Amino acid sequence: MFDLQGYEASILSGAWLTLQVALLSLLFAVVLGMLGALAKLSSFRVLRGIATLYTTIIRGIPDLVLMMLIFFGGQILLNNSLYAVNEWLNNYFTASDPSHEWVSYLPDYIDVSPYIAGILTIGFIFGAYMAETFRGAIMAVDSGELEAGKAYGMSPVLAFRRILLPQMIRHALPGFGNNWLVLLKTTALVSIIGLEDMVRVSSLAAGTTKMPFTFYMAVSIIFLIFTAVSTGLLKLVERKFSIQAR
Repeated sequence: MFDLQGYEASILSGAWLTLQVALLSLLFAVVLGMLGALAKLSSFRVLRGIATLYTTIIRGIPDLVLMMLIFFGGQILLNNSLYAVNEWLNNYFTASDPSHEWVSYLPDYIDVSPYIAGILTIGFIFGAYMAETFRGAIMAVDSGELEAGKAYGMSPVLAFRRILLPQMIRHALPGFGNNWLVLLKTTALVSIIGLEDMVRVSSLAAGTTKMPFTFYMAVSIIFLIFTAVSTGLLKLVERKFSIQAR
């Protein structure tokens, strides 16, 4: 259908990388989202404040700006902190024993992998959206059922696993599905930090062959396939939980 000038294998490899980033980012976002939701519903004011600040900042700044800020700013912060630790250790041991030659076993510079940075950044961004999704789902569960579980002698962990979690998942699935589909498309942003995903590969190929429409259309079709498969799987999961609820 499209003449990709021999770039088919590179684009498919980039598509697999995109899928990896999306799935690992989703896992990180789910963990952060659950922690954020529990913190926002906590009786401790400090936890509620931290979670509210987190979700407010993330939802108020564009994803592209956050990607650049966390990748480049985080790398600078990490290496400046590393330099400060090395300097402190050097001064400390030199002052303790001037004749001792201090040898640092810490690296002088850490080059953050775009792969790791992309996963952490996207997961960090969507953790805020997942937190709101999970918070709403938890609040939708009848508190009387939790009280009944407590009356039957269930521990908080057991009540969470047997009563709260199954119902929370059912209420959270629609919002979770929307977040996943948006997250999947957001993976295109990792191309700006140098990760060889299918968007970056296609961009380089388009520049070389002067065929931008062909390559970007191929990327669009692959994203549509990913979202179509995701939508079908989400519908199956929603149907399963609906049957269990009935």
